Amino acid sequence: MIINDVQVRVFNHTTRRHSDTAGHAHPGPPHQVQQAILTIRTEDGHEGHSFTAPEIVRPHVIEKFVRKVLIGQDHRDRERLWHDLAHWQRGSAAQLTDRTLAVVDCALWDLAGRTLNQPVHKLIGAYRDKVLAYGSIMCGDEIEGGLATPEDYGRFAETLVARGYKGIKLHTWMPPVSWAPDVKMDLKACAAVREAVGPGIRLMIDAFHWYSRTDALALGRGLEKLDFDWIEEPMDEQSMSSYKWMSDQLDIPVIGPESAAGKHWGRAEWVASGACDILRTGVNDVGGITPAIKTMRLAESFGMECEVHGNTAMNLHVVAASKNCRWYERGLLHPFLEYDDGFDYLHQLSDPMDAEGFVHVPDRPGLGEDIDFDHIENNRVR
Repeated sequence: MIINDVQVRVFNHTTRRHSDTAGHAHPGPPHQVQQAILTIRTEDGHEGHSFTAPEIVRPHVIEKFVRKVLIGQDHRDRERLWHDLAHWQRGSAAQLTDRTLAVVDCALWDLAGRTLNQPVHKLIGAYRDKVLAYGSIMCGDEIEGGLATPEDYGRFAETLVARGYKGIKLHTWMPPVSWAPDVKMDLKACAAVREAVGPGIRLMIDAFHWYSRTDALALGRGLEKLDFDWIEEPMDEQSMSSYKWMSDQLDIPVIGPESAAGKHWGRAEWVASGACDILRTGVNDVGGITPAIKTMRLAESFGMECEVHGNTAMNLHVVAASKNCRWYERGLLHPFLEYDDGFDYLHQLSDPMDAEGFVHVPDRPGLGEDIDFDHIENNRVR
């Protein structure tokens, strides 16, 4: 049960996803990018794994903080280990991020599941083994036939409904798209999607994250007419008072925060301040599965729903262990990409979806990621 090693392996893998200058994903030709896998080992030979970007698990961060906290400790003491690691953040000169906490916490949960031969959501206490997914569309672009016009969004929404999705979330146009952002164009895309899919499909939007109060309010009022389920991050979330102001004036539910710092403590402030109608969490956003579950329970205590940001196995297990979450976010999706192609370092998808729009939680041990360790070793960078 005692941790005796923490290892990071960085490897190349092939993807057709490209990031623009603002970090948004778009389709493109195949190219190689680097990925990292963090592995925690115990003296009795068990291992737990979690994937992240190489920058999150830089050698200095692992040696200075992660190994110092974990080596020689009982891996089952996840709560204490999470707090011990979080304690180091204040004195780390901002090097020890919530994302680093998240990848370590996920590897510890994976280790526990693999040791006990149980899926993580069963260890937490499962509420369900399948959940409805909404199709989360990539940000708009200027690619002909892609997501360049409101009509493109409408056509792609029809494709997603035919695939089985019962809900769709739009990410609209943002810089560096040459003419973005534009509230009127956002609403045209939303109207095109509503017209294409009809009243029976649930719709949401994640718009430009730095609109002014007046632009965000105009967007929200337009979405109310289109019967959207929520408006997400239209303003900078560092201004909680702006979200309180907006929530007080709109009938459409405001969801948040997604990117705001503060882990579950910060989200408690949003609830107490009335800055959101639906709470938001995500494993990477709050520092792991452990605080994501805390956020879920916090929302439940106030009779609130709490939706999880992002895909992958780690977030799927949080959704599966929670009653007050309606959806799993599946994506990001684009007309020129096939999500179900998966990743070359996994033997199969961690979030397969059936024809009725349900994602089934893998019953494999731990996080349930079917890792191709041969691919990782054959493509090692360091």
